[in-house]
Amino acid sequence: MTATTVVAIFAAIIIASLLAAPRRVSVDGFFSGQSATGRAPGLMTLVLSQVTTWIFARSLMNAAILGYFYGMAGTLAYAAYYGSFLTGGFVVARLRANGASSVQEWLGARFGALGNACYNLVIALRLLSEVFANLIVVGLIFSAVLPETALAKELSIGLVALLGLAYSAWGGLSAALRTDVLQMSVFLVVFCIAFAAMLLSPGFELGAVLTAQGTSGSYNGWVLMAVAALQVFSYPVHDPVMMDRGFLADEKTTRRSFFHAFWLSALCIIAFGMFGIQASLVGAEYEGQLIGTWAGMFPPWIFAALLISLLVSALSTLDSALSSAARLCVEELSLAPRSLRGGRMVMVVFMLAGAALTLWGNATLFDAVAVSGTASMFLTPVLIVGLVMGRRVTLWSYLIAFGAAFVGAVLYFARTSDWAAAILPEGHKYEQLLAICIVVLVVGFVAVLAGARRVEQVQ
Repeated sequence: MTATTVVAIFAAIIIASLLAAPRRVSVDGFFSGQSATGRAPGLMTLVLSQVTTWIFARSLMNAAILGYFYGMAGTLAYAAYYGSFLTGGFVVARLRANGASSVQEWLGARFGALGNACYNLVIALRLLSEVFANLIVVGLIFSAVLPETALAKELSIGLVALLGLAYSAWGGLSAALRTDVLQMSVFLVVFCIAFAAMLLSPGFELGAVLTAQGTSGSYNGWVLMAVAALQVFSYPVHDPVMMDRGFLADEKTTRRSFFHAFWLSALCIIAFGMFGIQASLVGAEYEGQLIGTWAGMFPPWIFAALLISLLVSALSTLDSALSSAARLCVEELSLAPRSLRGGRMVMVVFMLAGAALTLWGNATLFDAVAVSGTASMFLTPVLIVGLVMGRRVTLWSYLIAFGAAFVGAVLYFARTSDWAAAILPEGHKYEQLLAICIVVLVVGFVAVLAGARRVEQVQ
């Protein structure tokens, strides 16, 4: 029954998304999100689009998993990353005040093609990880609800990738914005029903959830909170989906959209994390990234609502990631002509690459967040010193900051290998991540401040 319900409702949502996508689209609409009449998106569209593309399936699962292991501390640590809407909105406002229409334009004016290449490498990896991770969650869900079906995971990934690509490639960013509103509306309704049902269930105690320590204790959850605090300034800037939406509307509308997206997405993440915390409190065994755990905890209709919430969030992120990938490769890198065909070719490549990566493995869904978040940290000293303080930063100091962040990301990703283990301090992986982040920031700020001082002395 659950499998039939999930498949039927998700199929209806995909069909509705295909119908909601614009029938005709211009080149500007495809890459810049303008309507057929040339109008910029309104406040509600921007807010719902920002939220639905940031509370994607991987994020919901991460919040629940961290809640299961580390209690409310783990869920709050992940919710802290959603402070990125506040820091991201601040960075966008400063960039626009400086006359820049994108992060690349600001970086390119100061560090040239090489500076932009470093940044574009990081955001390309980010976009690829978003496609990969959300397809992975799709595969996990359908393999859980269709255990008797051979190749359920592979077939579901392939089908969702194909259908998501279909309406994304048809309308680009304009299609992503329109379908985000539909998908977020469905998500909020379905998820609120599931959340209310959990609150009203006999075994739920809000006080116990809020003070829960998780199955592994809360300590590493607080460590992760410290990591989020160090990464939250640079994290939004390396997410092209958020940055792209910071330059679509007027400044007042954009500023309000970032604020409303912050509180709405943070509430959704904390609420979804409670499903993981509740699983730990009732003593449920961790199974299949919690999907198998929930199957035994909740009535079939609540379980189905949770899965539909995850599937909708995965679908909404895929179209936005693909539209940002098209803009990156066409408008920033000039790897394809600025045409509908050029943008669609880029989308096909990114979707194929992301789908291919799902065959590689999915040991830890949080790893993609930690690795890309660490790689982005070179932007913190550069933006604080160069954008906020208004000082010139030399290219060599920029490259040192980038090199430190990239090495730190590689070190965390390879932490289980012998060579990385010999460098990293002993301890939990989040303690190692915190140490890496501190070193990356120290090296970056020392290099950037040294470079900035030298430039001023010459002048």
